[in-house]
Amino acid sequence: MTARSTKTLFAAGVMLAASTFSAAAGPLADRIAAGEPIRIGFSNVPIWGYPDDSGAAKGFVNEIALGVLAEMGYTNVETSVTDWGGLIPGLQADRYDLITGGLYILNSRCQNIAFSEPIAQTGDAFIVPAGNPKNIQTFKDILNSGAIMVTGAGYNTVESAKKEGLGDDQIMQVPGPSEMLAAVKAGRADAGGMTYFEANHFAETNDDIDVTDPAALPDWTLNYVGIGFRFDDADFMAEFNKAVADYVGTDAMLASVAEYGYTDANLPGDKTAEWVCANR
Repeated sequence: MTARSTKTLFAAGVMLAASTFSAAAGPLADRIAAGEPIRIGFSNVPIWGYPDDSGAAKGFVNEIALGVLAEMGYTNVETSVTDWGGLIPGLQADRYDLITGGLYILNSRCQNIAFSEPIAQTGDAFIVPAGNPKNIQTFKDILNSGAIMVTGAGYNTVESAKKEGLGDDQIMQVPGPSEMLAAVKAGRADAGGMTYFEANHFAETNDDIDVTDPAALPDWTLNYVGIGFRFDDADFMAEFNKAVADYVGTDAMLASVAEYGYTDANLPGDKTAEWVCANR
């Protein structure tokens, strides 16, 4: 499915929208009933959500979101790429109807947007120069060695680093993953804090980069991934969550994300969005 493209909406989807949402329709349900596309926003983050050479929305979060929508009967979808920092503001400004691309469900984010039930769980890790010369495995290692960590502006790793005692003088914030990689490779930063999926991707594609063990970080850094919605679209999200329960973990879903390294170990288990919002 190419960015900024629209496919024909199945008649079944129109009928579902009309019957399901007629009593208490939110903005997204109204758009669907009017025959307008569902607009997905995502940022260019390896493995999680990115456009391929043809502009198609790839990455495991996009695959799952599109798979859930297809299970619901919705194929009239429009996808757009934006900067990481523009995802939540874009959703709030009604430029998107839902946002993907690897958003962890965090308490701070739950104050601004609604999250679907979790679709994945994963940990964080660091990219470091080959050989890990400063022996960095944890935030405490960065703190105690006086090293510099680079991470993405708005990433959960900023909160995690500060919780572990790092000050702003040890945290370099950049727009996204490619800038993090560049900072570590150029020696401007000693470690890049990001999701394990991203870190492992960079280590596999760059001989001069290693990835640390995510299990070395505290248990509370294990995070859960959700799809972001506006609060006004609670009706649609409730239907989306029903489809999530039926789809996530199926053979078809796991096959669709296998190329990205998503395995059974990344299934979210029994954690709910409500629990994650309260505990992360």
